[in-house]
Amino acid sequence: MEEAHLDLRGTPCPLNYVRARLAIEKVPEGGHLLLDLDAGEPEHMVAEGLRGDGHDVERIEIGDAGSAGVRLRIRRG
Repeated sequence: MEEAHLDLRGTPCPLNYVRARLAIEKVPEGGHLLLDLDAGEPEHMVAEGLRGDGHDVERIEIGDAGSAGVRLRIRRG
């Protein structure tokens, strides 16, 4: 199954969470969304919110040197 991808780096809270929720709703049950976010509070708030919605969230390191971003793999639950 192909993974959807959404880059929300630079998007402020809570707009990044709202956009992530809208994106995961378009993913089929059991499918994945790759989500790029700024590290720190944005990552924490979005990951916690999506877990609370019943989705599995896994953190993946982004290979960009000097980037403060993180990648989450969300499996729609």
